[in-house]
Amino acid sequence: MRILWAPWRMAYIKDAGKSSECIFCRAVRGSDEDNWVIYRSQHSVAMLNIYPYNTAHVMIAPKRHIPRLELLTSEEVLDIHETLTLMIKAIEKEYSPQGYNVGINIGRIAGAGIEEHLHIHVVPRWSGDTNFMPVLAGVKVIPEDLKKTYERLRNCISTLVRSQSLSKHPQKILR
Repeated sequence: MRILWAPWRMAYIKDAGKSSECIFCRAVRGSDEDNWVIYRSQHSVAMLNIYPYNTAHVMIAPKRHIPRLELLTSEEVLDIHETLTLMIKAIEKEYSPQGYNVGINIGRIAGAGIEEHLHIHVVPRWSGDTNFMPVLAGVKVIPEDLKKTYERLRNCISTLVRSQSLSKHPQKILR
């Protein structure tokens, strides 16, 4: 028998089904570190997917608990788009992927794991990131610890936001 070690999965197994609270609403109300939040804007939150398809898999959700795109206000749409753009810039700078899958699954039949709260997946892609492991063993290998990904993206986003703010408002000094 071959054994594949995935010790981080134990937390998921222990907590599976225990909480009926929406992970996005919990992230909006809770601490960044406890909820893997890498960025907060006026109307949205961006967080790491703790069961990622690839390294730096980010999810962006409106702060309001809504299930569908047409329920977003114009301000929320613009805010989410700006957050999406910032996440792609940060991932680009830190990881240099060769492409992205960006998508929204609306409804369970379309693949939404959390269909009550609209969210966008940003999955960076590299040539060769699908290798023999998923094909032969049904296993995806994530080559970087989630804590390291969190740290890298938060630091990069902070730098990008600071530089954007200074270029828009040169007189403003950020601390």
